[in-house]
Amino acid sequence: MNLLVAIPLAVVVAICSFVIGWFVSKSVAKKKIGHAEKSAEVILAEAEKKAETLKKEKLLEAKDEWLHLKQNLDNEIKSRRNELSKLENKLNARDLNLDRRHDFITKKENELNETEKKFRSQQEELKKLSDELQQSMEEQNSRLEKLSGMTSEDAKRLLLQNMTEKAKQEAAQIVKEIKDRARQTANREAKEIIIQAIQRTAADHSTETTVSVVNLPNDEMKGRIIGREGRNIRSFEQATGVEVIVDDTPEAVVLSGFDPLRREIARISLERLIADGRIHPSRIEEVVTKVQQEMEEKVVEEGERALLETGIASLHPELVKLLGKLKYRTSYGQNVLLHAIEVSYLTGLMAASLGLDGNLAKRAGLLHDIGKAIDRYADGTHTQIGAEMAQKYGEHPIVVNSILAHHEDVEPISPIAILVQAADAVSGSRPGARRETLESYIKRLSNLETIATSFAGVGKAFAIQAGREIRVIVEHEKIDDAMSETLANEIAEKIQGTMEYPGQIKVTVIREYRAIEYAR
Repeated sequence: MNLLVAIPLAVVVAICSFVIGWFVSKSVAKKKIGHAEKSAEVILAEAEKKAETLKKEKLLEAKDEWLHLKQNLDNEIKSRRNELSKLENKLNARDLNLDRRHDFITKKENELNETEKKFRSQQEELKKLSDELQQSMEEQNSRLEKLSGMTSEDAKRLLLQNMTEKAKQEAAQIVKEIKDRARQTANREAKEIIIQAIQRTAADHSTETTVSVVNLPNDEMKGRIIGREGRNIRSFEQATGVEVIVDDTPEAVVLSGFDPLRREIARISLERLIADGRIHPSRIEEVVTKVQQEMEEKVVEEGERALLETGIASLHPELVKLLGKLKYRTSYGQNVLLHAIEVSYLTGLMAASLGLDGNLAKRAGLLHDIGKAIDRYADGTHTQIGAEMAQKYGEHPIVVNSILAHHEDVEPISPIAILVQAADAVSGSRPGARRETLESYIKRLSNLETIATSFAGVGKAFAIQAGREIRVIVEHEKIDDAMSETLANEIAEKIQGTMEYPGQIKVTVIREYRAIEYAR
């Protein structure tokens, strides 16, 4: 019974508990919803306030930006208006100038028309006067022809001939007087000025003095020298400055260049590359650089050897280097360094015989052609360049003057300078010193005589001193003393303009009158 009563009671209690719990939870939920709704209303109110504030701020910003843009636009419009106003002023000023120019041009046109009318009137008057003058001259010429018995053409010819002869004599006399006055002020100004052809590169024998031949072990080596698409030969030519000529010559290539030192460097470099067998751009640059360094040392050695041979105690290192470079310089086939040593010997011997300073004379003789070491790369003659170098490195003034005077560019200031001139002429003109074929030598002498005899009044001409002087004998009845100097100048100018020759050629015009009679 108790169990039966307890179970329903428990069920009732459970149901009551459930109902009470449900009502309690519902009441709590209502309270939470109420609080949430209140919180939502507060948040919504705050959001509306913030939105309203933000709206006002954005409106203010937009208004400020609009005002700023408006101000910028107003400024730009104002600036454009100012520019338009300036342009309008310029156009107005230009229109005003155009109107003024139009008025000025119109005025000038009117003046020009008036001037043209006057000119036409004067031209008509002049033509009328010219016709009257022509008629008068014809009448006078007719009278003169009747009186003289000569036609007008004969009279013109005679007058022209007389005036030509008189003008020639007057011109020759003026030239003679000018030269006589020059002799009184300076002896050098009175002499005939002959431009010296300083020999820098061989002309008559360019094949012998501007190329070197390198022998090859076989013709296949030509292809290796050229390289793929010519890269080896281009690298070699760029590194040495010498042209490589690969032609049909069997087992040989030709090196061509006007600088003997570069050509020698190229020859040695190519021979070493052929012997080594490795021919490519980097190897070419390496070998050429090494050979250049060796040649610089060899140049100095050659200069020191020249000092040792001539017995000269000391010389500036730069001059020693320039002397060594003369080893690779030729003049008509004659080695310039050997020529300088020979001139040094001859000058020293002659100076010793005359009681002069032999050491100074040898020094001047050795350095007389020092300018030829760099004359290809500097402006001026080799005498000027050499004198500048000698003066720069502290050489004696007599040595500097000897360098300048050995081709008579300046007056010698000492007997040593004259001895250098003589020794230079002896060394250059002795048999076998300079290469020149007999045929070209005879042809040069013949051309000299032909040029001299091509002038009117020349009787005979003789080339002497191995072609260094031409003596011209004129007909005394056709050429007087004043015209002789003019003739010498004209012959010298024609030789300079038509011939190539080393050094200078002296032109001597001889005029004499011989009276011959026999006693019977």
